[in-house]
Amino acid sequence: MSDWKQTRAAWVIAAVLGFGLRVVLGQTPTTQPSGNQPRPTATGPSTGQNSSAIAEAQQQLYTASGQNGATVSQDTFKGSIVEGKSTGTMMDLSLDDAVQRGLRNNLGIILQGANQRNAGGQRLEELQPLLPTVTGAASINVQQVNLAAFGLKVPGLNPIIGPFQVVDFRAYLTQNLFNVSALQNYIAAKHNFESAKLTAQDARDFVVLTVGNAYLLCIADNARIEAVTAELATAKVSLDQAIDAHNAGTSPKLDVLRAQVDYQNEEQALISSNNQLAKDKLALARAIGLPLDQEFRLTDLVPYAAFNEVDPQTAFDQALKSRKDLQAAAEQVRSASAEKTSAWAYQLPVVSITGDYGDLGTTPGHSHGTYSATGQVTVPVLQVAKTKGQEQVATAQYEQARARLADQVQQVNQDVRDSILDIQSAAKLVEAAHSNVELAQEALSEAQDRFKAGVSDNLAVSQAQSQTEQANDQYISALYQHNVAKLSLARALGATQTNYKDYLGGK
Repeated sequence: MSDWKQTRAAWVIAAVLGFGLRVVLGQTPTTQPSGNQPRPTATGPSTGQNSSAIAEAQQQLYTASGQNGATVSQDTFKGSIVEGKSTGTMMDLSLDDAVQRGLRNNLGIILQGANQRNAGGQRLEELQPLLPTVTGAASINVQQVNLAAFGLKVPGLNPIIGPFQVVDFRAYLTQNLFNVSALQNYIAAKHNFESAKLTAQDARDFVVLTVGNAYLLCIADNARIEAVTAELATAKVSLDQAIDAHNAGTSPKLDVLRAQVDYQNEEQALISSNNQLAKDKLALARAIGLPLDQEFRLTDLVPYAAFNEVDPQTAFDQALKSRKDLQAAAEQVRSASAEKTSAWAYQLPVVSITGDYGDLGTTPGHSHGTYSATGQVTVPVLQVAKTKGQEQVATAQYEQARARLADQVQQVNQDVRDSILDIQSAAKLVEAAHSNVELAQEALSEAQDRFKAGVSDNLAVSQAQSQTEQANDQYISALYQHNVAKLSLARALGATQTNYKDYLGGK
């Protein structure tokens, strides 16, 4: 028998043996692509593993902080990625500069951007089962077959066949024609991606709120230092008066000691205020990505500006349209709805095609084109428990998403109303505190004049100084509360990033 006939016979026998081995091992014999390349995995119905990947992405989006529909916690927005190095000189920092730096470098922004890219990658992964999958392969296979080892004895045929080789260059194609579960999984991933984008946009509002609050704290610290410095100068005047009166024999030593204690208390308050400003400036630098050793001064004072009355219902209606976290939560509900449909569609048939085309032969110069094409319908038969379980899980997640959205709407409503109440209350506090400051300063001046005239001791001066310090503290605190309340209202309305200056400056 000629060599090529032996080669052909060996090839046929090997194929028969391979088929028989698959039957013996319990594998269902299916139509294989021509050639000796393994067939790529055919696309079929979405498995539970694929569904759980989308559910996990949803769950990550669900674990949100109250102020921001994001997986990132509020504390994350206090950090940043450092931009540049210290200049070694004093830098001027306006509120706009601080906000822009925060929008570039804040850790919350960066992590939300990564979450958005992650959701985009999951969306592409779920898209692939709906697209054609093409792979290519090239192989060379050298074999020598002993027919006697398989109990085959053919008269006139040498039981040792080969060695012979097979060269195969082949492309494989798989395509789902009908797969509802895979389609719904893609729709769910698409909504998750939209939710992640909206959440990233919402994070920018939260960054402005965080940076603005840190900047306002530093402004309050500066005001406190100025007030304490003035109080220290007043205490020094009172101390000098007490010393002069004691030296003149018109005042006891007690007045000097009392005035000295007041003066030293103001010195301690100034040290504490400077320390607090330094710490709050470090916190601001952390939020906007400034090197911690960079010295800077604040250039914006953000003084008191009255805010016009706002109707709570009108403001709430505006928030419903502009809050990105609410829109993100709505996308999560749509995603959960698609996952619910996907779980139900797992019991539907899946129609797919597979095929391959290649060049097969003993050598590249002695080969011929071969191909195969297969249409396949896959129908789940005995998977009732699995399908029912997936439906229940998806339904529960859908109900959770709807409940979270409804609660978040009410939270936004509460945030709007709380901010309006805080603005109104803080405005009244500012007026009262400002009046108290003027009265306390007048009382202090009167007490100093009486002591200087020898009408009374300096106990009234000490008490008036304490009242002045308390009035200044209350006034600074009221100003800070009023500005923060306005900034919080801008956040509640979803307008922090675009209109924060309007709210801080009055509207």
